[in-house]
Amino acid sequence: MSTGTGGNSAPGHLPTPQTPSTDRGPGTRSNSMFSSLRIRNYRLFAAGQVVSNTGTWMQRIAQDWLVLSLTGSASAVGVTIALQFLPMLLFGLYGGVLADRLPKRPLLIATQTAMGLTGVALAALTLAGNVQVWHVYLAAFLLGLVTVVDNPARQTFVSEMVGPAQVANAVSLNSANFQSARLVGPAIAGVLITAVGSGWAFLLNGLSFAAPIAALLMMRTRELHRVETQPRAKGQLREGLRYVAGRPELVWPIVLVGFIGTFGFNFPIWLSAFVDDVFHGDAGTYGVFNTLIAAGSLAGALLAARRGNTRLRLLVTAAVLFSVLLLVTAFAPGFWLFAALLVPVGMFGLTVNVVANSSVQMATDPEMRGRVMALYMMVFTGGTPVGAPLVGWITDTYGARLGMAAGGLVSLAAAVAVGLILRRVGNLRLRVGRHGLTFVPAAPQRELAPAA
Repeated sequence: MSTGTGGNSAPGHLPTPQTPSTDRGPGTRSNSMFSSLRIRNYRLFAAGQVVSNTGTWMQRIAQDWLVLSLTGSASAVGVTIALQFLPMLLFGLYGGVLADRLPKRPLLIATQTAMGLTGVALAALTLAGNVQVWHVYLAAFLLGLVTVVDNPARQTFVSEMVGPAQVANAVSLNSANFQSARLVGPAIAGVLITAVGSGWAFLLNGLSFAAPIAALLMMRTRELHRVETQPRAKGQLREGLRYVAGRPELVWPIVLVGFIGTFGFNFPIWLSAFVDDVFHGDAGTYGVFNTLIAAGSLAGALLAARRGNTRLRLLVTAAVLFSVLLLVTAFAPGFWLFAALLVPVGMFGLTVNVVANSSVQMATDPEMRGRVMALYMMVFTGGTPVGAPLVGWITDTYGARLGMAAGGLVSLAAAVAVGLILRRVGNLRLRVGRHGLTFVPAAPQRELAPAA
């Protein structure tokens, strides 16, 4: 049985060298950067998400800065991040099972409503002057619980809106949407925090969820590419794990983003520490740093949308370059060089995320997509409860520069290891040329041993 949308993803075979299965079914593949926006339901979704994402970035900046202000500790920021992602580590796979069982649109309406209420509650505490660190911890944990279901449902709903021919483009545009909001949200948050305090950023975030809820309600359900929901049955979680275990085109991208998500994407810890301890800035400086990363990430997302492919060699190359840039940025001697390097860091970090996400989705059967994407998100974000406190401790103990360098070293080791493993299972060899690292066939592709 095919495990994706093309025959090359059959069990026991790695898809064509460097790529997971990318056959998108009926229809032509558009080279337009914004081709998914021709679809009305996706346009509504994207419009709602850009409003909500702006609010989300405002809350992220305000939350990190509030915790740092209350405690003076980068480790406390790490604990907050860890609590937000701990539910994904504990319950992420169950969220995927629910996403496969339940209709996505009403499920997303419920999760977006719950997330909005969380923001409003935190705003009320902060504006009343009663907020304490444990309130922020609790809000972060509750938000994480909702995200357990929201993430796989939202990821898999993309294919229902646009169909298989546009999945890669839509995933890239989703990331561009998120990063566009990241350009605006931190800047607004920095102004609000400096002028009137964090509470107003929390309130605006809570209210921003009205936009995606309205978009979901306005969609034409008859135009969705419906995927049959899976009936409740025993062993569905184990079935999802077995499904992934026998497919290298799923396993290794997930492993790679797991290491990078755990150790390489700890920017709230590093940037707050650089602002506070190295450059002695304020909330506005923190917002500027996040905006620069967002600018690079947006460029990476738009390039991925234009490229339209999901080659594994691109994933490995982007991961190596991202890791090296983290190391270089960690030891940048001056403020402006550090700030400038954040742009390519954001670009290659986003490229890793987009290519891994779309390649995993496109190599997965629709009826398994919720569980597979839940595993992807659990590994990508669920490692944060382990990585964030550890990275926060290293940053507090040895300084911001060594904290960021440690994340870069672990990410680089993971990228090189996964690249060598893909070379071995795909019978490829590594070639270093003027266009970077690439994998080329070493010999006719061999068949892998069947999965146990």
